[in-house]
Amino acid sequence: MKVGILTSGGDCPGINATIRGVCKAAVNHYGMEVYGIRNGFRGLLDDDIVRLDNNSLTGLLNLGGTILGTSRVKPFKRRGSGAFSEDKPAILLQTIKDHQLDCIVCIGGNGTQKTAARLAEMGVNVVGIPKTIDNDVWGTDVSFGFDSAVSIATDAIDRLHSTARQWKPRRNSAASLLRLYTKENGTHLSVRLSRHLLSPPRNM
Repeated sequence: MKVGILTSGGDCPGINATIRGVCKAAVNHYGMEVYGIRNGFRGLLDDDIVRLDNNSLTGLLNLGGTILGTSRVKPFKRRGSGAFSEDKPAILLQTIKDHQLDCIVCIGGNGTQKTAARLAEMGVNVVGIPKTIDNDVWGTDVSFGFDSAVSIATDAIDRLHSTARQWKPRRNSAASLLRLYTKENGTHLSVRLSRHLLSPPRNM
């Protein structure tokens, strides 16, 4: 069995560790062949695919970013007339067919999973792995990367707050107002940083 794997959308903690976990299990436990699709769905459009083995998966646990690269290509986005710019869906299917990929693993947020769902509607076997620091992917309770992002933000604000306390007169501007752009992140950071004055998350 041949499996393709791609990462799409913005950065997030734990992407490489997820790639490693999926690929190691597929190769070592199930004897599958795994192929990395570079730069998200653009890799399927450009036929940019590389074989992954144990050597290429070494040292990924603590490595940031994604070894496969990423993009925000939306192959199912239509032009104003309602027609596709090129026949991108057909190109995706042809690349998958040419490489004889039995399944595509799509690591990404809402946009990625929407594209993955469209592929599934066209008959492609798809596995979606929710990835976002916002924890807002429909149908999931917690996505990987969210807790790490909140912990890092908490630590950063704690350090900033301790530095601001040294100033006389005390300055409130350093850590008193934290603008947050997602409801989930805002709620969790508000709990962890309850001694700070936080502004309400946008759209809350």
